[in-house]
Amino acid sequence: MYGKTAIELPQRIVCLTSETAEIAYLLGAGDRVVGVPGTARRPEAARDKARVGGFTTFRLDKILALEPDLVLAFSDLQKDVVHDLIGSGITVLCTNQRSFDDVLRAILLIGGAIGRSEAAHALIQDMRDEVKQIREYSAVWPDRPRVYFEEWHDPLIAGIRWVSELIEIAGGRDVFAELRDRRGAQDRIVPPETVRERDPQIILASWCGKPVDTASIAARAGWDRISAVKASEIHELEGADVLSPGPSLMVGLRRIHEIIQGFQARR
Repeated sequence: MYGKTAIELPQRIVCLTSETAEIAYLLGAGDRVVGVPGTARRPEAARDKARVGGFTTFRLDKILALEPDLVLAFSDLQKDVVHDLIGSGITVLCTNQRSFDDVLRAILLIGGAIGRSEAAHALIQDMRDEVKQIREYSAVWPDRPRVYFEEWHDPLIAGIRWVSELIEIAGGRDVFAELRDRRGAQDRIVPPETVRERDPQIILASWCGKPVDTASIAARAGWDRISAVKASEIHELEGADVLSPGPSLMVGLRRIHEIIQGFQARR
């Protein structure tokens, strides 16, 4: 009878991004995940699932063959595959987080959709507790170093909002903080001379899956006058730690905090 029969939760989940796969596993639903993107690395068990494509290139037939009752997607960049999946009658939950708080909300939303709300609340509380600890630790520093984060090198693209926020939580000052509200990467393009003028004391870079060439960064015209270059404070960050808007951002936060802490110790 309606109202008395238990509603079955999604049993066959396909994740189109690494962070949605990580969230599903951390919330205790890894056994229900049947497909992941080729970029999925965390946890290691996710690597054994069927691969359904890359971040923007997917085989619709492969996804449909897995007979998912829920597909988890992220961002407007996946709108084409989301459109095709919905057109095929598949239920899709697509989040579009841009800030750190958006990431926490996405975890709660996904947790509710897969019947793991309590676990989702516990996970975000752990994340909030660690953020509070790092903020308190860095609050005692007399000043905050100027930090430039580079998401791409040709053209130069500054960090998305959540990266800018991680820098501030970790104890730094994003030299392009005014760009954090610009959603598209093309709206965060910065001229090399402007980076030089803002004179970052630390340069962080993660080139969307491509290895960072720190030597080429240091060799850019006029950049030998930048404080970070003169002090050899150019650091590569793993893309999985800072460009995947899920729980792994905490790994990136710890790394940024470690870099800034080392900078403070060397002053």
